[in-house]
This record gives sequence, C-alpha cells and structure tokens, in this order.
Amino acid sequence: MLDIFEIRETNQMIEKENLDVRTITLGISLLDCVDSDLETTRRKVFRKIYEASKNLVNVGEEIAREYGIPIVNKRISVTPMAFVGASCCRCEEDFISLALTLDEAAERAGVNFIGGYSALVSKGMTAADELLIRSVPGALARTERVCSSVNLGSTRTGINMDGVKLMGEVIRQTAENTKDRDSLGCAKLVVFCNAPDDNPFMAGAFHGVTEAEYIINVGVSGPGVVKKALEKVRGENFEVLCETIKKTAFKVTRVGQLVAREASRRLNIPFGIVDLSLAPTPAIGDSVADILCEMGLEYAGAPGTTAALALLNDQVKKGGVMASSYVGGLSGAFIPVSEDQGMINAVKAGALTLEKLEAMTCVCSVGLDMIAIPGDTKASTISGMIADELAIGMINQKTTAVRIIPVIGKGVGEMVEFGGLLGYAPIMPVNPFSCDGFIGRGGRIPAPIHSFKN
Repeated sequence: MLDIFEIRETNQMIEKENLDVRTITLGISLLDCVDSDLETTRRKVFRKIYEASKNLVNVGEEIAREYGIPIVNKRISVTPMAFVGASCCRCEEDFISLALTLDEAAERAGVNFIGGYSALVSKGMTAADELLIRSVPGALARTERVCSSVNLGSTRTGINMDGVKLMGEVIRQTAENTKDRDSLGCAKLVVFCNAPDDNPFMAGAFHGVTEAEYIINVGVSGPGVVKKALEKVRGENFEVLCETIKKTAFKVTRVGQLVAREASRRLNIPFGIVDLSLAPTPAIGDSVADILCEMGLEYAGAPGTTAALALLNDQVKKGGVMASSYVGGLSGAFIPVSEDQGMINAVKAGALTLEKLEAMTCVCSVGLDMIAIPGDTKASTISGMIADELAIGMINQKTTAVRIIPVIGKGVGEMVEFGGLLGYAPIMPVNPFSCDGFIGRGGRIPAPIHSFKN
C-alpha cells in the first residue's frame, strides 16, 4: 500500500518531472491464424487482433483518468509475421498484404503502433524469412502504424552475416521508399542481437513464440524523475548517487506495476512484465543525457560518459527488480539521439560522435538508436555498423540494436524532423572508409566460447 507521503511524491513526479507510463502493449499470438490460403490468413489475423484489442485504448484512458498517471501510448505486438505468412506467402507482395492487414487492424483498434512485422534469423534464413525481409521497404512505405524488426544474432548462435549484408540494403531501400518523409520508414525498423520476446517498446516489439496466447506488458519511463532526484544529492559520493538512483527506479517501477496489474485485471489478460527503461522524449527535462550531465559531465560524450552510463543502467535495474517480480523487456537506459534533447545538444557541441555512442552501447540497454546519417551512406557501410553493434551484444550477452536513418538528400550537419516522440536530429558523420570486403564474405560469425553452457 502507498502512504500519503508516497502518493504526494508520485503526484510531484507526474506533474513536474515528466513521469509517465510510456506504453501499455498487448501481445497477441497469431500462430492459430496460419493457413495455406492468404486471404483466409488475413481474415483470421484481422479478426483476432481486433477482438483482442478493441477495448485496449479505452481501458488505458480509464486507468489514466482514475489514477492520474499519463499513459502515452497503447500498442500491439504480434507473433513474428515470417512465421505467420510462411504457409501462404509466395512473394514479397503477399507479405506486404499482411502488413496492410496489420495496419488496418491497428487503425481500427485505435492504437499508436503495431510491432511484429519481423523475422528471427540469427542462424539462418528460411525462404519465408527472406521474403519478409525483402518486403520491408515496401511494407513500411505503405503503412502508418506497422513496425518491423529483424533479429540477426545471439550469444548462442553467433551473427548471421548474410542477413547483416541484406539488412544494409533493406535499410537503404526503406530510406529511398520514404524519402518524401525524410526517410521516416527507417525510424520504424530495427535490427537486433539477442532480441527479447517481451519488449513493449517500438520498433522492436514482437510477441515471442514462448509467450502466452495474450499478454500485457507495460513500459515505464522516468528520466526527468531521476534527474530531479540527483539534483538533491549534487556533489555527494558515488554511494549516495547509486542509492538515490536505485530508490527512484523503485518508485517509478511501482507505478508501472500498478498500471500493469490494473490493465491486466480490466482486460482479463495475463500480466507479463514491466519494462523499466529510461526512455527519453524531446521534452525539456526528460533526457538521459541530462542525467549524465547531472552526474558531473559537461556534455554526454565527455570522458567518463561510459562509466556514468554503466552506473546508471545498473542501478536502474537493481531498483526495478525490487519493485516488481516480473521486470523484463530491455529495462535500463535508452540513448536515442533524436528523442533526447540533451543528446542532440551534445552532438551539436561536438561532444558526441558515432564512435562514442557505440562505446556507450556496451553498457546500456539498447544500441545505436534513432541516429540520422547522410543519405548517400553505402549499404555496406550500414551493414558494417550493424555488424559492430551486434558483436557487442553477442560477446557481452546483452541485447543490442541498430535503428539508423540514412536521410536521402541530406548531409552532415543538416537537421531532420521526424515529429512527435521521434523528435528531430542533426545528421551525424559516418566513418568514410570501406568495409566492402568484410561484409561481402558471407556466412556466419560463430558464437563466442562462453556460449557453450550446457
């Protein structure tokens, strides 16, 4: 139970420190929708998604009103569509028709995004996997709410370098297909190593095949709350710093636990996990970079940044696991450039580069996220960036991801506006030297020695 002091404290977090529940995500298994006939599959998919999600938005709004907790997004994740379409899709256009069905169902349900236009190919690709991946540029150009993800590696299997090469080309083509919107399609496409089955955040959400028929996952965010708490202990030693972050993460996670349990009860759908991720927004004061500065850095990217981020990520997780028995997803600190005003300021000041961001991904919850790069960047260079990031995840036994946006027609230093929570970003320079020979080898990078644990 919450006492009156804790209730007042939570209200303060919501009113003045940008605390919110970033998303309630309803996971739906579509495995029982598989059919050899495409139109039958589409009908089953639409019906199941709509019937399961038709009350999701209303329930989220009711909880927000009754408890005074902002719930920013209501989303859906589904079984990776490479599985669902394997029996009925014979060409790219068949898979695109399934993407259009997902988009229609999401619009009808009133949700912000639907994730799961995905393939899991860490060791190799089936014919259906490859068809879906090649269809991604067309699917994201013709839909509004569909998000796509591809898992290309894991600690247990290594990295599928054929997939890495292909995804460099797919990201380039997605950028071309949506160049009239500043290559926005790439903001809805992410490449993973060690992708979790229960991530409620887009663009990487999908409903893993090990999950129940339906599940409610909640993503909470509170970088503004953490920054305000650290302001009160400015200049104190690291023990005080760590304890403050832990206690704050505990309180934020309890808010997510409350919303998750209530949504589960009202929808009569099992509660899955709370994902405590410090996910920033473009709003002033809602920035992970500002937390790093509050720790004593002039800008994110200054010497000491990786150590500060490692501390933050670890203490967030320690506080979160004490607040809920089911903390999952990614949980930690996100460092997207376009969605974090402090990160944008650091890039403009010259303090933050792609190379430093890559180093930071060794100790945070994601990878190179929402980074705009020049539109003339080669596909092989994009593949090289993906390979580097996936290697970090594979070796360190953690999730890493790449969501980069080659903005067609724009170059280094220009700004690109994505709108809403996606924010805006300066286009960052990319290492100009070639990796063509490396990416062109094909095959698979084997799993590291510590993967053999049976």
